[in-house]
Amino acid sequence: MRKTIAQKIFDNHQVGKPDKDIHVLRLDAVFCHEITTPPAIVDLEQRGKDRVFDPARIKVVIDHVSPAKDSKTALQGKILRNWARRHGIVDFFDIGANGVCHALFPEKGFVRPGYTLIMGDSHTCTHGAFGAFAAGVGTTDLEVGILKGVCAFKTPDTLRINITGNLLEGVFAKDVILSIIGRIGVNGATNKVIEFTGPVVAAMDMEARMTLCNMAVEAGGTCGICAPDRVTVDYLWPFIKDEYDNPQAALAAYSKFLPDDDAVYTQTIDHDVSTLPPMATFGYRPDNVNPVSAMAGTPVDQIYIGSCTNGRISDLRIAAKVLAGRRISDTVRAIVSPATPAVYNQALAEGLIKTFMDAGFCVTNPTCGACLGMSNGVLADGEVCAATTNRNFNGRMGKGGMVHLMSPATAAATAIAGTIVNSALFKG
Repeated sequence: MRKTIAQKIFDNHQVGKPDKDIHVLRLDAVFCHEITTPPAIVDLEQRGKDRVFDPARIKVVIDHVSPAKDSKTALQGKILRNWARRHGIVDFFDIGANGVCHALFPEKGFVRPGYTLIMGDSHTCTHGAFGAFAAGVGTTDLEVGILKGVCAFKTPDTLRINITGNLLEGVFAKDVILSIIGRIGVNGATNKVIEFTGPVVAAMDMEARMTLCNMAVEAGGTCGICAPDRVTVDYLWPFIKDEYDNPQAALAAYSKFLPDDDAVYTQTIDHDVSTLPPMATFGYRPDNVNPVSAMAGTPVDQIYIGSCTNGRISDLRIAAKVLAGRRISDTVRAIVSPATPAVYNQALAEGLIKTFMDAGFCVTNPTCGACLGMSNGVLADGEVCAATTNRNFNGRMGKGGMVHLMSPATAAATAIAGTIVNSALFKG
C-alpha cells in the first residue's frame, strides 16, 4: 500500500536493483526516430553489437524532418530505414505512412496502462497519459534499451497535481498545463513524475490528457502520468478487444496501477482552474506565462498549429471552429500540420482542411520540422511565431526567433487578428 502509479509500475517491471535508489526496469517498448536513434545505431554497429532485443517491441518513425531537407537529414533517415529492415522491425513508419511520434504511436495502440517505455526524445512523457511510465533518455540508455530491453531509473518521487473546478469556454488543456508550469516553474518537477488527477482530468478525453502530459518535461518532470480509467479503455478498445471479454474487464485489469488512497507524494498541489483564462507564454522559458489578455496586441509574423502537443484532430477542430468563414491577417503567414496521416484524412473528411485553406493557411504533411526549427516553418532572425508547440527557448524555431506558446483556439484567433488575441473575439 501507500504507492503511486509510478511506484506500482516500477514494482511490476523491476528486474534488478544495483543500488537502493536505482531500479533496472524491463521495457514494454522502445520508440525510435531519425534524429536521436542513428547515433545509437552507429555506435552499436561499431562495437559489434548490431542487435535488437525484440523487433516486435521496437517502434520506428521518420518524423522530425519529413521529408528530408538536405543530404544530412536524408542520411539520418537512411540509417534508420536500413536498420529497421535489417532487423525485421515491422512497425516502421516511413515517409507517407509516418506521423509525429507522440501522436502516431498512441494512435496505433502501442501504449497501454502500466507500460514502461523510452525514447530518445524529451516529450516521450506524453505517453504517461495512458497510465504508463514513459521517459525521454540519452544515447547510452537508448542503446541499452535497444540491445537488452531494459533501462535504469532512480526511485520515482511523484508530485501530485489535483486539478479542480470547471474550465471556462475557450479554455483548454494547453491553457491548464501552461498555468501549472507558470505556477511551479521550469524546475518545479525536476526528477519527478507529475501525477495529474482531479475532476478536470477525469473529464478530459485522451487527446487533452496527452497535451497535459506532453509538457510535464517543461516543468522538469521525468514523466507526466494520468490514472487509467474508462476513458483510457474506450480509446484503446479497438486494440485490446481480443484480450478482454469487455471494457469492464479491461478496466479491472488496469486498475492494479491506480494509486493507493494513502499513496505518499513528495507534494500535492491543488490547482483550481475555475477562473483560468486563456494563457500564452512570453520570453524564452515555458514558465514565462501570462493571460492572453496581458499579451493582447503583441504582433506576430507566423502562426503554427501542429506538433506532438496540439496537432491531433481535436486541436484542428478547435482551430477550424474559430477560423470558419474568416481570413488570416495580411500581415501574417499561417501553417497547419496535422500530426498523422489519420488526422489529415479525418480533417479532410470533416472539411477542416478546406476551412484552413480558405482562411489562407498553408497545410503541410505531418512533421516535427517547424517545432525545433529544422524545416516546414523555420523563423528568420527577429521574427515572432504564435505556436501550439511546447517549447519557447531562444531560437527554438529558428535562430533569433521568438515563440509564444498557446492553445489552437488562441493561435487561430491570432492568425485572424495578426496580433495575439483571445479567441472569444471571434466567437460565433
